[in-house]
Amino acid sequence: MLIVAALYHFTRFPDPAALRPGLVELCGAQGVKGSLLLAPEGINGTIAGPRAEIDAVLAAIRALPGCAGLEWKESQAETVPFGRMKVKLKREIVTMGQPDVDPLARVGNYVAPAEWNALISDPDTVVIDTRNDYEVAIGTFQGAVDPGTRSFGEFPGWWQANREKFAGKRIAMFCTGGIRCEKSTNYLLGQGLNEVYHLKGGILKYLEDVPQAESLWQGQCFVFDDRVSVGHGLEPGGLGTCGACRRPVGEAERQHPAYEEGVCCPACVNEYSQSDRERFRERQRQMQLAASRGERHLGG
Repeated sequence: MLIVAALYHFTRFPDPAALRPGLVELCGAQGVKGSLLLAPEGINGTIAGPRAEIDAVLAAIRALPGCAGLEWKESQAETVPFGRMKVKLKREIVTMGQPDVDPLARVGNYVAPAEWNALISDPDTVVIDTRNDYEVAIGTFQGAVDPGTRSFGEFPGWWQANREKFAGKRIAMFCTGGIRCEKSTNYLLGQGLNEVYHLKGGILKYLEDVPQAESLWQGQCFVFDDRVSVGHGLEPGGLGTCGACRRPVGEAERQHPAYEEGVCCPACVNEYSQSDRERFRERQRQMQLAASRGERHLGG
C-alpha cells in the first residue's frame, strides 16, 4: 500500500526558485510522484509513494526555511495516483489574488474535527464552503452555503456581494485540506469581522477522524489526483473525471447523451470548439493505445 501525503505550509521563501532543483532531484531519486508548488509565501502540494520514500521527502521539506512545523494529512492508495512529479514555481501557493491577505499575520480560530459538528449546528453560525463549484457538487457539509465560485479568486467578490446577508453571524469556513481557509479567514478578519472560524485540517481530517455515524458530511470529497474523490475513512470514492474539463463524473454523467469518454461531459459540452474536441479525441486514442501496451500516457 502506498502513502498519499497532502501538505501545505505558509512561510517566507525569499528565493523559492533556489529550492526547486533540490526537491526535483530528491523526488526523482526516491521515485515519489505528485505535485508541489513553491511561492514566496510557502509550499503546497500532494505527493505519493512508498512509506520510506515519502518520509525522506517530508523530512527534506521540513528542513526548508521556516518549515519545521509542517503538518500533513495521509491516506493510502493501492497504485500511485499521479503520472509524474512536478515542482512548480507560482506567485501564490493557493491563488486568491489579494495582495494584502497574509495568513502569517493572523487567521481565524481553528476548530478541531471533533468540535466541528457542534459549531456548525448552532443556528447563529453561517457555514461557508470555500471550494469551487464542481467540488461542492459532489459533497459538502449539511446546511453549508455554496458561493458557486469557479475559482478561489472569485471568493472576495462573492463575499462583497453577499456580506449583508451574514451580518451578526459567526462565520465558519472549510475546504479540502485547510489551505484556502488560511487565506479566506485572514481576508474576512481584514474586512472587520471578529468571529471567524475554520475547520483544522479541512474535510480530509474530518473524514479521517469523525465516525461516519456521527458525521454531518454528505457525499464525497473531491481530491486533486487520480482517486478523484474520497469518502469517510478516506476511502476512494469511485468517481472519474472528464477528460476535457476535469470535473468529476459518475455513472449518471457517463450515461448522459452528451458524454464522450475523454472528450466531453454534460457540464462542458458547450465549452470547447470542434478543433478542441478533435484534439481531445486524439489524446484519448493515444491513452488507449498506451493502456493496451501496459503503459501510462502522461496526458491522462
